[in-house]
Amino acid sequence: MDLNLNGKTALVTGASRGIGRAVVEALTAEGVRVVAAARTTPPELTATGAVPFAVDLSAPDAAERLVTAARAELGGIDILVNNVGGGDGPLKGGFLDTTEERWAEVVDLNFFATVRVTRAALPAVVEARGSIVNISSAGARTPHGGPIAYTTAKAALTAFGKALAEEYGPSGVRVNTVSPGAVRTSLWESPTGFGAGVAESAGVTQEQLLAGLPAATGMLLDRMIEPAEVATLVAYLASPRAAATTGADYLIDGGAIKTA
Repeated sequence: MDLNLNGKTALVTGASRGIGRAVVEALTAEGVRVVAAARTTPPELTATGAVPFAVDLSAPDAAERLVTAARAELGGIDILVNNVGGGDGPLKGGFLDTTEERWAEVVDLNFFATVRVTRAALPAVVEARGSIVNISSAGARTPHGGPIAYTTAKAALTAFGKALAEEYGPSGVRVNTVSPGAVRTSLWESPTGFGAGVAESAGVTQEQLLAGLPAATGMLLDRMIEPAEVATLVAYLASPRAAATTGADYLIDGGAIKTA
């Protein structure tokens, strides 16, 4: 299906790997000119044909610098994909093990970074009557299923998207959220990441954890979700094909969450 995106422009954050890079690949394949923002710019990102922009979005002025550069490069912003975030540090225990400093770090990365980028980019998106897609997490709906600071921040991000859709719908801007479940990314596969910490806590190898993860999380698939599958949904929601869709939160979790 032609998504009618050829010639559009996009800014994608958290673009160096996993879902973010898959989104960049999906959009560029549709003919979108993309500025891809990340702390690092690996060769795989450059190979997509996007324009990489190295930036740490935890810096106070980073969002403004990024959006200024993107607007100069692209001439405008039709699509904003807020993928920046992360929960791929080692397992840190429960609520009482999560320090105030860790709360601030996780909430800043998974919520406030998106708030800052959206604030900076919104005038350009309004001018284009464009669309915003925020990447949240299925854990926002099942907060017991992940680290408390991360799932709380993602729940805030989901609420943010709905509120923004309500406010800016009359301006022609659509805002939607995509909430993935267990996706095959470094969050689960890195030997020093979250998945490794979960495996250690459970007393199993990381390979055993990943093999059993779909069943353990209630997925109706016998495999994890691929980043490209999430990216396909993001590209559709960003496109004119989804012109009547806004304020929605789309689960892509392999059927893990059974409630409506």
